[in-house]
Amino acid sequence: MFNQYILQLIMNRFISLFVLVLFSLSLSAQSYDEWVNKSFDQLDNKELEAAVESLKSAMRVEPGNPQNFLLLTNLGTLQRRLGQKKEALISYSAGLGIHPKSIALLENRASLYSELNEPEKAINDYDFLLIESPQHPEALYCRGLLYVQLKNFIAAQGDFDELLEQNEKSVRARLGHAILERSRGNYIASQKIYDYLIGKLPNNYVLYAGRAELFFLMGKNARAMGDMNRVFTSGKPEAYDYFLRGKIKLAQYERESAQVDFAKAKELGYDTEAIEEVLMRIK
Repeated sequence: MFNQYILQLIMNRFISLFVLVLFSLSLSAQSYDEWVNKSFDQLDNKELEAAVESLKSAMRVEPGNPQNFLLLTNLGTLQRRLGQKKEALISYSAGLGIHPKSIALLENRASLYSELNEPEKAINDYDFLLIESPQHPEALYCRGLLYVQLKNFIAAQGDFDELLEQNEKSVRARLGHAILERSRGNYIASQKIYDYLIGKLPNNYVLYAGRAELFFLMGKNARAMGDMNRVFTSGKPEAYDYFLRGKIKLAQYERESAQVDFAKAKELGYDTEAIEEVLMRIK
């Protein structure tokens, strides 16, 4: 009986291993293109994690395929959507290792560095991108904003001026100048640009949010709240919009309502330390 039991265990183990080997062979039997196409189907079905695994499987089948930089671009973007920012950075960097002049990869990694609050590295990627595509408007605008963040106002003005030279009607160029003047403390000049842009684009809630921040800095809290009301009634408020409205409410002594906005901002992923710093002032 005991020997028969041992034999049965061995047979069961053998069958399990056999099934596992067959399963592994069936996976490896799928071609590169089949895995890629499978990832497209999974994307259509919003199965992001499965699509990530399919892209990885495709690259395991053909690790030397020169088109892998395209798969790495898609992989990094999927990982960002899943909140896997460090993994996305690895994917973008691996893709640039294959194709260091890829505009899409440089742009994606630069914007990711911006999200990770590494402006110098983001600027470095935009520099390389603009060598390959000197008039790339998105890169010029984003690099200009990063220069503003680093208080390199001369370089920022250069990028926004370049955008205006390319297109004198460029909304981004004028918005960049509005943000630049606000950061320089030239509030009146900044307001004139915001007023002009809102006159041309009265339904652009991003402009109202920018002008609301300016009004808040100028101590014009009622006007700031008026613009934020437009953002919340006709726009799609994001984490920073809740944070900004919370600060305006605090300035108007609406503490309980402000804390509700701060909680929502935190829920949407806004910097917890920045929120806590503001809250500490009212304790």
